Amino acid sequence: MKLVVNNTLKPFVNNPEFYTPYIEEIASRIAFTHVALEQSRELDEVYRLQGEIRALRSLLKLRDKINGAES
Repeated sequence: MKLVVNNTLKPFVNNPEFYTPYIEEIASRIAFTHVALEQSRELDEVYRLQGEIRALRSLLKLRDKINGAES
């Protein structure tokens, strides 16, 4: 299953026409979430936003994961 998913996503992550806007969108969402985190007053909201940033950062590493780089 993992090999099939990797082969399916390789054209996406290795094509700058598609992957660059994807990275820009993820970076934009991280920046927006940072602003929300700075303005948050509730501890549970802080934890949720930290988790959201962590998940978004993992998406930034998609190309390395698909192409087999160890991180």
